[in-house]
Amino acid sequence: MTFSQNDFDFVAEHARGAMLLQTVADTLEWDERTGMPIDGGDYRATQVSTLRGMVHRRRTDAKYGETLQSLSENLGDEDPAGDVAATVRGLLRNWKRDHRLPEDLVERTSRATVKGQQRWDAARRADDFGMFRDTLAEIIELKREAGQRIAEGTDRSPYEALLDEYEPDARVEPLNQVFQDLRKPLVELIDAIREAPRQPKRSLLERDFAIAGQRDLSRFVAESVGFDFQAGRLDETSHPFCTTLGPRDCRILTRYDLNWLPAGLLGTMHEAGHGMYEQGMRSDWFGLPPGSYCSLGIHESQSRLWENQVGRSRPFWQWLFARTQKTFAPTLDDVSLDDFHFAINQIQPSLIRVEADEATYNLHIIIRFDLEQLLIGGTLAVDDLPAAWDARYQSDLGVCAPSAANGVLQDVHWSAGLIGYFPTYTLGNLASAQLYDAAAAELGDLESMFAGGEFSPLLDWLRSRIHERGQCESGDSLILRATGKSLSADALIRYLNGKLRPLYGLDG
Repeated sequence: MTFSQNDFDFVAEHARGAMLLQTVADTLEWDERTGMPIDGGDYRATQVSTLRGMVHRRRTDAKYGETLQSLSENLGDEDPAGDVAATVRGLLRNWKRDHRLPEDLVERTSRATVKGQQRWDAARRADDFGMFRDTLAEIIELKREAGQRIAEGTDRSPYEALLDEYEPDARVEPLNQVFQDLRKPLVELIDAIREAPRQPKRSLLERDFAIAGQRDLSRFVAESVGFDFQAGRLDETSHPFCTTLGPRDCRILTRYDLNWLPAGLLGTMHEAGHGMYEQGMRSDWFGLPPGSYCSLGIHESQSRLWENQVGRSRPFWQWLFARTQKTFAPTLDDVSLDDFHFAINQIQPSLIRVEADEATYNLHIIIRFDLEQLLIGGTLAVDDLPAAWDARYQSDLGVCAPSAANGVLQDVHWSAGLIGYFPTYTLGNLASAQLYDAAAAELGDLESMFAGGEFSPLLDWLRSRIHERGQCESGDSLILRATGKSLSADALIRYLNGKLRPLYGLDG
């Protein structure tokens, strides 16, 4: 047999139809996280689970799967990294995965996670893990069953089967090695900083920063770095996220804290990084692998690069500081650029992952990575999770949460069923540093560009190397092609030492 264009057109339209339904469900979930009244929760769970069931039926259709298999066997001379081969390969991979999950399990999981996010939000506000305990236990059981079904007949563990959804082909042991390679130099740097002769004035960022001013500044920064507000919007929620509801409709969400400026501003830059990746993909392939993100590790590399390599750099604040002073006048009138930049780069073990500094952030991820493996493996009971969480924070970071809201309830991920998601944050951190080095080597003086408010050269470089490639290559291949090196911890460790040691007076 030869490659059939008619068959390709059939599977492409079939997949686009599934994406249409999925984005309707995503829109309902975006509304649930931003504006839905509390009492609408039960019916919203029914709406979303019904749509998720329809999506699952479409994506597991027998004729669709048979056609994909036939196309896969008859690609002939198609470029393996081209759009056609990537579409067939990606859709068939997803079909095989989805086909292992019964529709009833998909609908029950969807209903549980919509309600779970609502229960988590209420429990977090009330600082009461007990309010969330039963819902979390149900979600863990459902995700364990999904992992077992996907892993059946393979050499993967149920947890690895869940991890594979976010980072294709990732395995636990190589991730453990990555974390081990990263952890030792991080701990050494953190210990040195703890005893450093110079320390930043964290209190500079804990003054009163009017929320209205934060909103204005966040929008200005997001637009300046390249987020397109004609094809997106910025809203507020209890836990920041980014979601795409159509080829020209990307929603980013942040949260503001009156007495901690980085939460809203750097949170917005983080989500804008996600959003610019979504906006940079080819809209004519929306709903198909060439128009979809490569992996969540690659996705996270974009958000962390804009938040950290750009947003915590001195040239960036050389550009933005005067406007920040004016926005919050007279709050920062007595603060110098150098002192402000040092405060933005403060390193101090803390409780909240999304507000953690660059050096300690990955320790937060390692804790979650370990705990969720134990939950799925059944060796850690949900009832014992708060104590296990507190013990790890004490041993790994030397801090202990005074409340569940600042501890085990701080992340939305488990309530949304996103088990296996957390390791991608660290993979993104590694990739962000490596990509930034490659961009700087090719583009020249990025720091002078940032100081002048010029961010488009970096964004254009990322678009051509990462965004427009979609899923035409694996994450490993994208990093190798863009940087000339396989992913490692070297660039991140070099970046952190290069910035933080001089700031803290350790470079002598």
